[in-house]
Amino acid sequence: MTAHDHRSTDVDGLPMLARWGAEHPAAPLVVALHGNGTSEHSMIEIAPWLPHGPVAYAAVRGPIQQGTGFCWFTTTVDGRPGPSSLAATCTWFLDWLDTEGDPERPVILLGFRDGVTLAGALLLRAPHRFAGGMLIYGALPAGSATRANRGRLAGMPVFLAHGDDDPRTPPELLARTWNWLTSASGAPVWATRAAGGRQLAGSVVGDAGTWLADRLDFLRAHGENPLPDGDEPRWPALPGDGRLPARAGDPPTTTSGVPQHQTSQNAPAHLQDRLWRRLAALDGVRTAPATVGVAGTRSLLVDRGATAGPDRAFLLPDLGEFAHQHPEADGSLHLVLPDGLAYDGLAKGWAVAHPLAGVRLSPGMVLVPGPRDLAELEIVAGIVEASHGYACGR
Repeated sequence: MTAHDHRSTDVDGLPMLARWGAEHPAAPLVVALHGNGTSEHSMIEIAPWLPHGPVAYAAVRGPIQQGTGFCWFTTTVDGRPGPSSLAATCTWFLDWLDTEGDPERPVILLGFRDGVTLAGALLLRAPHRFAGGMLIYGALPAGSATRANRGRLAGMPVFLAHGDDDPRTPPELLARTWNWLTSASGAPVWATRAAGGRQLAGSVVGDAGTWLADRLDFLRAHGENPLPDGDEPRWPALPGDGRLPARAGDPPTTTSGVPQHQTSQNAPAHLQDRLWRRLAALDGVRTAPATVGVAGTRSLLVDRGATAGPDRAFLLPDLGEFAHQHPEADGSLHLVLPDGLAYDGLAKGWAVAHPLAGVRLSPGMVLVPGPRDLAELEIVAGIVEASHGYACGR
């Protein structure tokens, strides 16, 4: 069967839809994508349990009929999404999205099971079209979680939920999706493991609704996060030509929630101390025990009255805290970077997005792994100096 057999669309080839919420063409749009074998009605039912107000919900019916339900793509003999079928559905979906109101309206995808596969393919293919993704009980397309796609979703907040009793998605596909999204995608990912995994109900809907409400509030207050423009930036405090090299090896593991900290490849204690002494000597910087973070966290602060940096350049604007270093068992740092530098750090392995960046916190808030050797110390110091310059308005 080809991707175009047994189509289920309207007379113009556009999706069949169920809608709920605001009708204004500029209102943020949440597009719900159902699992295989069901329909748009199975997804629109949860809309009343999600945030109300100036937000529109549209549940889309898969274009391919499957028994009494519908699906997004045909599969290969081993059960994987057919690449040409998935690509055709992405094109069909994006063509429809062009007809949906103001082209500048924020669009957030909500995928369930096989709808996650389509949502992931869309986010990777056209990240500039979307303001976030909610991926529940499903896996990314095969071949997407690769080094070649490292940093591809930088600036794209994602809510990820996996069930502890998922009867349909193979565990290895779930693990690959989780690991790539939380460590290498560049996305700020709020990841949770929910009880169950068979139905879209209970606590996972509540958690998704909380995340969505925060993301919508951020969009209303600050607009969409700028996305990478493809140009490689220069880092003012790095040696040589100022280009950031790729970090060697796989990214470290980090916790998936808050507080966020590094759990592997931790920096030796003597390098942590050497880095701290260097950072504490930066112009106009004072140090203090942190008021947020785990016990033992140390803050780097500047006088807000003497600096010109915007509020978004700080972890805590009122205090002038632009960075802090976690205690010895961890050694990583939290700091805020200008968007272009943050995306470069995410793509090259020197940063992991904070789970709430662009949701409750500055979109440039990242975790920087502590240095493993003296060469890395120079690079990490240069990254923190870029954060200091941002806070000082340079």
